[in-house]
Amino acid sequence: MLSSVDSDTRALEPAAEPRAPQAIGRYWIYDEIAAGGMATVHLGRLVGPAGFTRTVAIKRLHPQFSKDEEFSSMFLDEARIAARIRHPNALTALDVVSAKGELYIIMDYIHGESLGKLLRGGPVPLAVASGISTQALLGLHAAHEAVDDRGQPLCIVHRDVSPQNILVGVDGVARVVDFGIAKAASRVHTTQAGKIKGKLSYMSPQQVQSEDVARRSANFPAGVVLWESIVGRKLLARGAATISRVINWQGIPDEELAMVPVFVQPLVKRALARDPAERFATAREIAMALAEAVPPASSMEIGDWVEQRAHLILADRARALSDVERQTTSSDVR
Repeated sequence: MLSSVDSDTRALEPAAEPRAPQAIGRYWIYDEIAAGGMATVHLGRLVGPAGFTRTVAIKRLHPQFSKDEEFSSMFLDEARIAARIRHPNALTALDVVSAKGELYIIMDYIHGESLGKLLRGGPVPLAVASGISTQALLGLHAAHEAVDDRGQPLCIVHRDVSPQNILVGVDGVARVVDFGIAKAASRVHTTQAGKIKGKLSYMSPQQVQSEDVARRSANFPAGVVLWESIVGRKLLARGAATISRVINWQGIPDEELAMVPVFVQPLVKRALARDPAERFATAREIAMALAEAVPPASSMEIGDWVEQRAHLILADRARALSDVERQTTSSDVR
């Protein structure tokens, strides 16, 4: 799976009979590998001269939204923002294509699975959880530090940090994905005042209350993700009472803090403080503290864990990818 397309993304089983590819510019788009409320993600191939090909993932805005100025602006904003983040732990946009009235974002294809789906198998081994969270935090820090073409800060803040938006590859690399609702100084699309964007169970109290969403607010959900990875259950989700729990949050309760190892507790408590001033100043600071408290697993160990936990769906995707690649010399697809 490439990423969670948005808050209700679901994985799709590979089709038994792949449909004929569709040409969009210099790319060929194949069957869906994930879908959500705003867009679908497809396997794709870049086909160039002299038999050059490259596997990519293609994010396709639903056709009905391509005609809506708000949705299309948001979609293009995602590409512009992602393209400015240069870091191995952030999935960036490679290209944007507009064809036949539809919009597409071209991204690297990553063979892996979202942390959200990996967590369905239970808690993550501590060193692996440290490795995944440390990498994701460094990806977030790169977004916070990104600048425009003139060197001016873009002030990018990912407002939907969650396990669904952390993609862990079999290469052992965790990548933050889906900057579709990020806050950035360069955004063309402006979120309506008072409109909450993101998943309630991963928001800071400040974000839920529509206060200024700065770095320290964006770092709060990273603390939630770390706790959930170690413990293997939700922290803030309470059904209809979720919003009340988040708004009234006064810091992690002692009984829930005690569910993580004692040497991780000071870090988790600080990351999840009610007052932003009491939290870590940057995502990099959290990453450094976490790596010191729990030495991260190697990329090989993380990749092996992903393979073990998601081996069935990854095997299905590998077969689908093999089918696509067999068709992708320039003579085959044309």
